[in-house]
Amino acid sequence: MKIVIVEPYDTGSHGQWMRGLQRHSRHQITLLTLEGQFWQWRLLGGAVTLAERFRRLELKPDLIVASDMLDLTTFLALTRPTTHNIPAVIYFHENQLVYPQGPRQKLTDHYAFINYVSALAAEAVVFNSKFHREAFFDELPRLLKHFPDHNNLETIGRLSRRSYVLPVGVDLVSLDHLRPAATDDGPPIILWNHRWDFDKNPRSFLDAITRLANEDLAFRVAITGENFRKEAQEFEKARKHLDNRIIQYGYLSSFTDYAKLLWDADSVVSTAIQDFFGISIVEGMYCGCWPILPNRLNYPDLVPPAWHQTTLYATDEGLYHRLRERILAPHPTPGDFRSAVAGFDWQALVSTYDQFFDEIALF
Repeated sequence: MKIVIVEPYDTGSHGQWMRGLQRHSRHQITLLTLEGQFWQWRLLGGAVTLAERFRRLELKPDLIVASDMLDLTTFLALTRPTTHNIPAVIYFHENQLVYPQGPRQKLTDHYAFINYVSALAAEAVVFNSKFHREAFFDELPRLLKHFPDHNNLETIGRLSRRSYVLPVGVDLVSLDHLRPAATDDGPPIILWNHRWDFDKNPRSFLDAITRLANEDLAFRVAITGENFRKEAQEFEKARKHLDNRIIQYGYLSSFTDYAKLLWDADSVVSTAIQDFFGISIVEGMYCGCWPILPNRLNYPDLVPPAWHQTTLYATDEGLYHRLRERILAPHPTPGDFRSAVAGFDWQALVSTYDQFFDEIALF
């Protein structure tokens, strides 16, 4: 089957997901993309540019798969001579209904409404986690009730009935191939591997780790992840304070180097206020890191319930104590964590994706 993935925001987890699917699927997948920048403009105008490219390439797929960053209604309208009888799937990596408002972002319902009508235009609506699906449908009635009349609440049930959960595929097997022969015997390494943005709540992590450094405890810190900010003052302040405890500061472009860091780390930490799946945590858990995670979002579903009391925390004070426990007593990580996330490897997931696409293409 011929599938076109339409992605106006080709970066980070969006790019990893579609290229992983392209590599592992038995279907023939073409990627139609734009650069991963200016997210608001991509959501507003990306469909126009990509519709023009779609027409120029004279693509005739059996199925269209759109990301949540595409205004699917506009794309289908502008390509209707070709796409009027082609089923479409929208895959929600995130959604603008419940995405936290940035410090410089004006509050608007317009982007959320694009997500809503794009879901209406698709034959199937797919979320990357059960948590994500529930958050979307919990917020959707509030979005629609905000409007004065004809708010179409009856469409919610229709959307819910054709919504599904397909977890993000992660190339975990490649991490096995890069496992170091020797283990790191130095002080425990605490890894924070997220984007340096407000929604990942770095300040809580940096405050906790600085507090622990003030106690003169023996540990090392690795801070990775992409940084799109011109200034990262809280990171720079913590960097000066932590000084020689920091073994990595900034994005690692080499997958080999990143894999080595995952295997060497003792703990992988999140402080996020937004994370609809948690790829970086899955990678850490697979490589033997002890997860230290907020008791919210999709994180409780990543960790086996038997370990919730020793891995999840509810407050910043709880985060500090979880970190302190691991520094003072870095006992081996149980294999339960690795086995809990091993099913997210593409080799395990791809047949589920392929079968799902087969069924949607018959609509």
